[in-house]
Amino acid sequence: MSETARIVDELLRDHSGDPWHGSSVTALLRDVTAPQAASRSVPHVHTVWQLVLHMTAWKNEVRRRLAGGPAGDPEEGDWPEVGATTPERWQEALARLDEAHAAVVEAVRALPESQLFEATNDTRDPAAGGGVSKYVLLHGLAQHDAYHAGQIALLVKVVRTL
Repeated sequence: MSETARIVDELLRDHSGDPWHGSSVTALLRDVTAPQAASRSVPHVHTVWQLVLHMTAWKNEVRRRLAGGPAGDPEEGDWPEVGATTPERWQEALARLDEAHAAVVEAVRALPESQLFEATNDTRDPAAGGGVSKYVLLHGLAQHDAYHAGQIALLVKVVRTL
């Protein structure tokens, strides 16, 4: 298995497969309602909905960087506004997360193995995640998703007990 294929496998496991760290993002979000997703059940903590939009934005940003774009905040913003918290908009947010995930996976699949260890198109900026190789960028995305999946898991447990 190539290194690119291993990264694709890692991203797929985290999102909808069987990750080592626990439930996949898709499994965690299954059956979460719009009111649950929007609930600020823990003060001063992002909601499940905010986390979904944030993860979507960063998947899109990583795909943009893989295509040669310089590091920066996602076009949608680091923490996009939730807006109206209707069931329809929640389903749209989930669909956009899945679409962003599928698009970044396809971008990784299309990435020539020879480019995996090339630097992205920016100078090193640890706070923005810039100036790293595509390999580090992609592993960072997997780590980012696992981190937020843990937050979602805890928040879903809390909102389901309210």
